[in-house]
Amino acid sequence: MSEIDYSHLDGRLLQLLVAVIEEGSITRAAERLGVTQSAVSHLLGKLRLIVGDPLFVKSGRGIVATARAEALAVHARALLEEMRRFASSGEFDPAQLRTTFTIAANDFQRDLLLPPLLARLRARAPGVALRVIPSDVPNADMLREDRCQLVISPRPPDGNDILHRRLFEDGYRIFFDPARREAPRSIDDYLAAGHVTVVYEPRRALDIDQVLAARGLARRFVATVPGFAGIPAFVRGTDLLATLPGLLRATLMRDFDSCELPMRSPTLPMYMIWHLRHRHDPAHGWLRAELEAVVGPALAAAANVSAVAQS
Repeated sequence: MSEIDYSHLDGRLLQLLVAVIEEGSITRAAERLGVTQSAVSHLLGKLRLIVGDPLFVKSGRGIVATARAEALAVHARALLEEMRRFASSGEFDPAQLRTTFTIAANDFQRDLLLPPLLARLRARAPGVALRVIPSDVPNADMLREDRCQLVISPRPPDGNDILHRRLFEDGYRIFFDPARREAPRSIDDYLAAGHVTVVYEPRRALDIDQVLAARGLARRFVATVPGFAGIPAFVRGTDLLATLPGLLRATLMRDFDSCELPMRSPTLPMYMIWHLRHRHDPAHGWLRAELEAVVGPALAAAANVSAVAQS
């Protein structure tokens, strides 16, 4: 049995494991950590003895992590976060924060919630910045690998280490150009029309299309776009329909008419989603609370804009 055991683990080894997995290269991991390649190799050898696994194997000119290394990295990130909190002292003061929060969101929830969130953060924590990335169809690894600290999406990924809270709920509406067509009067009219829709990667049908499929029905798509911002150009001046979140009446789709669907349709919930390791982090908890605080005013503002537009 090796003389080295778990008591030889320290933060440097945990950081090393995470860095090599995320960089996929000993050279890049060494640059990230500010050490030599030989130091990385030496510490990896020590870590291999402790956990009893090769951790990384050669693949072509690079290396790939073993399944054991991937699993250990999840725990390593959580332990590093606990160590960071252990080293922190004093009460949390957002005005003293100097950090960038990365939030993953697609254009609907991004434009609705993140501008008022940024304004609120700047007033309370001038040293905080936001970095916004697309969420597409989110997966748990985005949060496990700390590529973002929050995801805003109607589709929380599965995972025992993934937490979420509902922010609000919207409903679908049909948008169309009133200069080119009338609202569909029946489900037959709706299905006979050409449709434009949003498809995020990896490809997944909207809830409304899953409902139709269960009834043996399907819409006829003539165009798909990677985000809501691409919809207006395809609908304007055509007889095409776009079935979208109703809140877009206040922003992106304000120049179009809209109507309810000619059938029962699912609602569209919206969640904020985060990783378990941030559950007790005061800075992250503050960020979540600030996001929740802007939801009500953002929805009220959108409703007011819609009311004005319809009057």
